[in-house]
Amino acid sequence: MLHRSRRSRDLEEPRGNRGYTLLVLSHIKRWAHNLKRDALALWIAAHDPRVPWYAKAVAASVAAYAFSPIDLIPDFIPVLGYLDDLILVPAGIALTIRLIPKDLMAEFRADAAVRSQRPISRAGATAIALLWIAAIAMAVWSLGRNA
Repeated sequence: MLHRSRRSRDLEEPRGNRGYTLLVLSHIKRWAHNLKRDALALWIAAHDPRVPWYAKAVAASVAAYAFSPIDLIPDFIPVLGYLDDLILVPAGIALTIRLIPKDLMAEFRADAAVRSQRPISRAGATAIALLWIAAIAMAVWSLGRNA
């Protein structure tokens, strides 16, 4: 009988046990918590005079969308509804973090970690509502033109 290392056996064994599931869930919770903290840190960065103007513009846009009570793609639409929460917001946060100097971002993260309330972006909600109204108006105009 050949001796196999414990690590190689672990890789071959099915990972359907409860411990592994709890580990994955704890990683997802930590990721979501960090995402919320970073979104708040971007909101803080958008209001800080030390941040370059282009980073402020992107930070303000990403934070406004992240804290908007209205989604660009409503969550009730199967699969697509959650893509903005799973792809667009994290990608926007990752891009914006690269634009902000590291020492400032560390300061904003620390400030965001101690804040208890997150802002609600009425500007983000208004922008998304205007996008929906424009899309509906274009669809009606296009249908009326083709009729």
